[in-house]
Amino acid sequence: MALSLGLDFGTSALKGMVIDPQGQTQYQQRLPLADPTSPQQWQAGLWQLLGAIPANVCNHIHHIGIAGTSGTVLLTDHTGQPVAPVLMYNDHRGGFLLPELKPYPPENHPVCSATSSLIKLFWYHHQGINLRDKYFLHQADWLGFLLHGKLGMSDEHNALKLGYDPGIRTYPDWFQNLPFAVHLPQVLLPGTLVSRIQPEIAQQFHLPPDCQIHAGTTDSIAAFIASGAQRIGDGVTSLGSTLVLKLLSHQRIDDPRTGVYSHRLGNLWLVGGASNTGGAVLKHFFTAEELLHFSAQIDPNIPLDLDYYPLLKPGERFPINDPNLAPRLDPRPENPVHFLHALLTAMARIEAQGYQVLQNLGAPSLQRVFTSGGGSSNSAWQKIRQQLMGVPVIVSAQQEAAWGVAHLAQADGLIIT
Repeated sequence: MALSLGLDFGTSALKGMVIDPQGQTQYQQRLPLADPTSPQQWQAGLWQLLGAIPANVCNHIHHIGIAGTSGTVLLTDHTGQPVAPVLMYNDHRGGFLLPELKPYPPENHPVCSATSSLIKLFWYHHQGINLRDKYFLHQADWLGFLLHGKLGMSDEHNALKLGYDPGIRTYPDWFQNLPFAVHLPQVLLPGTLVSRIQPEIAQQFHLPPDCQIHAGTTDSIAAFIASGAQRIGDGVTSLGSTLVLKLLSHQRIDDPRTGVYSHRLGNLWLVGGASNTGGAVLKHFFTAEELLHFSAQIDPNIPLDLDYYPLLKPGERFPINDPNLAPRLDPRPENPVHFLHALLTAMARIEAQGYQVLQNLGAPSLQRVFTSGGGSSNSAWQKIRQQLMGVPVIVSAQQEAAWGVAHLAQADGLIIT
């Protein structure tokens, strides 16, 4: 029986899931990532997870796919060795270079964002790094390289924020005018075959020598695939460290003014955006035990909106695209249950505002929302969200993005019509 392994590299953990052809889970593992900006920890986590899978499971893994955080990038030399700091998905240090980027893309192009992959490439250039002999990679690209050994391979989902155009399925002509030369990744359809695993890696971890490594995707799209959403107007909210929204649409919509962009999924489009609010804010104020205890005491039928905008530091991407947007977390109630209630309400309000922004831009009306990520198990939060959005809020069929990318690799890409 040919099994498929999905690897999901998040901001706080690495998750692995092995599924069979019927989608049933045969093995799963979660490892903490102390420093999500460290390629050395990514690599160590990858080897640790592969080493933990029982040999009788590894022997049957014939497909591997990887999901990484969208917009997390790094530079390497020709051997694949990182040569510059990792810039995470929400890193906006290159925002001051937007005036230098602006002459190249068309007006209001999605790369015109303080957190786009392309502005991060401009930032590397601004640091005086000679890019000509360097490889610019996304997190999933580099991790895939460790397995298949082919440097400079990517997928349509990760390459979107770099400027790759999924409509014409190539880099746009204006890329030829950029003020630097660099090795840009070759872009494949997500989930399609890149290459067999390197023989020494297969031998070390008891994997079949013909195990195939597939082009990856982003964590939020992997969560969408896992959710069970499949109809126009289906939305998926990933309640992880951040809050990520995707809405299935016939129409492609890009609007950098509000942080909206579209990924291609088969013959349809996933229109969405990502907010910097989310579980990381909750974990800053509460332990996991406190979240469970206090959430059980919330009455979602009693509104408690203190006009919060929960962020850990200034800067927001969506539904407001403002790198200087300040957090609003005052006044703080003395009762921790009330404080948590107000935080959850504010995040639900941001989610509802996000879906409304998508519809205002021409996306289909929201019909139902599937929920994945750690926050999906919070029933009080689910009720608050359902009240604010006015549509059914459903816990996703599969909770893990690792399942979604395993399925993507198993199917050698997805066709959704």
